[in-house]
Amino acid sequence: MNSKEQEIKLGVVESQFADIIWENEPLSSTYLVKLCNEKLEWKKSTTYTVLRKLCDRGIFRNENGIVSSVINKDEFYALQSEKFVDETFKGSLPAFFAAFTKRKSLSLEEIEQIQKMIDEHKEG
Repeated sequence: MNSKEQEIKLGVVESQFADIIWENEPLSSTYLVKLCNEKLEWKKSTTYTVLRKLCDRGIFRNENGIVSSVINKDEFYALQSEKFVDETFKGSLPAFFAAFTKRKSLSLEEIEQIQKMIDEHKEG
């Protein structure tokens, strides 16, 4: 695993922290400390340590006390999904889809949504 791949992984607690930022950005680091104390029961030092770690990974930035994302939530989870398919199914989306639907049936609405995405991809 190269360093870029490692950068986008988040643990459970880091994901909760990231969600706080994504839901409230841009926000002051002082307000982030307050939210993390309320939602995660973190001390100020813990908040700043995790923030610095995720800023170093290039997910967030803290400029002049204002915290915002470098990678938005949708981009982050798209990268995570792509990485999962690459690592687990050798990059094969059909193999992933086959494995996913083997144990879980799709609703008619889900099938229609997937078909719409396929059709749009063909056109675009």
